Amino acid sequence: MVDAPITPNPMDAYAPTQVADLVEAVGVRKANLGWLPTVMLALLAGAFIAFGASFYLVVITESSFGFGPTRLFGGLAFSLGLLMVILGGAELFTGNSLIVMAWAQRKISSFALLRNWTLVLVANFASSVAMALAVTWSGVMASPALTATVIGMSEAKVALDPIDAFIRGVLCNVLVCLAVWLSFSARSVADKVLVIPLPIAAFVVLGFEHSIANMFLLPLGWLLGAKIDLAGMAGNLVPVTLGNMVGGGVLVAGTYWAIYLRPKASAS
Repeated sequence: MVDAPITPNPMDAYAPTQVADLVEAVGVRKANLGWLPTVMLALLAGAFIAFGASFYLVVITESSFGFGPTRLFGGLAFSLGLLMVILGGAELFTGNSLIVMAWAQRKISSFALLRNWTLVLVANFASSVAMALAVTWSGVMASPALTATVIGMSEAKVALDPIDAFIRGVLCNVLVCLAVWLSFSARSVADKVLVIPLPIAAFVVLGFEHSIANMFLLPLGWLLGAKIDLAGMAGNLVPVTLGNMVGGGVLVAGTYWAIYLRPKASAS
């Protein structure tokens, strides 16, 4: 007796092989998107991450839950930023590390990859700084406790050793890109809302470094009186950004490409 074929449940998550194909296809679309929509979507992403970071700062300030739970609640609040990026549609530099899969599959050129990354990174930075100015001028960070939180965090970030900052950037974007990867496996908005927050909360709890969040937090700290300067900001942002590229582009995109897409390329 021959068993009847199993019909996939349309409510099941996409299999990893299907996710790889989806990530590759989206990478091709992102790389070929015109410069104006790319910049506009990247401006949105910087603002979305800044909203999540602001939410995080308020949640952790004067929390009485203790170190671990406070970071967890703050991390869940910070995940609002990536939820808005994924569900609202925006171009975030850290998540766009996954475009490496389309590049490795030779579906896009090196120029197209670098063009996307450059446009998105610059626009993410511009909107992050604009949000730091807006949040400062709005007065929402005016409470002494909240100001102290921002100053302490921003000064701690610029005091990081560059090697530490790089490694924390690597580990951060492994988790961010895994959150994006998991979101591709989801079939509904509710599924995406469930799978995205925990990887993001994990990187926050563990103290890893996210370049775009830092592009908001460091200028915000400086505006509120932190003892940091442009050199200090660059000393954090450069190694963290490079670490984010390695974590997302090599460890996540490169690994999944080698597992799921490289065999297809070799067969063809």
